[in-house]
Amino acid sequence: MAGHSKWANIKHRKGAQDAKRGKVFTKLIREITTAARQGPDPNANPRLRTAILAARAQNMGKDTIEKAVKRGSGNTDGMEFTEMRYEGYGPGGVAMIVDTLTDNTNRTVANVRHLFTKFGGSLGTSGCVSFMFDRKGVIAYEKVDEDELMEAALEAGAEDVEEAGDDAFEVITDPDDFETIHSALQEAGFTSPTSAEVTMRPQNSTTLDAGKAETMLKLMDALEDDDDVQHVHANFDIPDEVMEALSA
Repeated sequence: MAGHSKWANIKHRKGAQDAKRGKVFTKLIREITTAARQGPDPNANPRLRTAILAARAQNMGKDTIEKAVKRGSGNTDGMEFTEMRYEGYGPGGVAMIVDTLTDNTNRTVANVRHLFTKFGGSLGTSGCVSFMFDRKGVIAYEKVDEDELMEAALEAGAEDVEEAGDDAFEVITDPDDFETIHSALQEAGFTSPTSAEVTMRPQNSTTLDAGKAETMLKLMDALEDDDDVQHVHANFDIPDEVMEALSA
């Protein structure tokens, strides 16, 4: 059976990002701008360092990153964004966390609630599902040698290396070790991750049938399409045969 990470973190996200690269950049810029409020020097600002790593993994240009840092650190007028986290349940009882950065919290909560309701889910109270997730660093690669990656990752202090599809792997790290391990892997020759971020990983997953899976995908797409939504974390699993049927 397909693992959650295999499906949700790689295939879906990659497809969505290719189709919505502009939107992905907007979200990354918003995160850099917000992180830079705590100081423009990435060496002294771990959140900014992580945001820049994530942007580079998406091939964002140096100029774009520098402009976002300047805007956030107050060198130019920038909008103030508020961070809000929403938790709830998707179709089939899937646990979901939606992280947002917004200049209008009323608009954002209304939009998020509307989408949950539209696709058969429900918003819950703060903390209702977050205990089912662990905060982890995840560095994803495609078309690399598994043994070489495993050796380099474990030597650098990674917690695990997981298979995430055909010739695709995810290096799992403690959030505090994320940047050190990312740098060590770069030095070991793994210079082009498909993504690099600190994220919320589910401890277990809910397997969906074709009907629920299709609705779940629509909910994920609709949420990720919202400008205020930065990240959507969910603990669903779609078996390969269901995925193939939906893709057909």
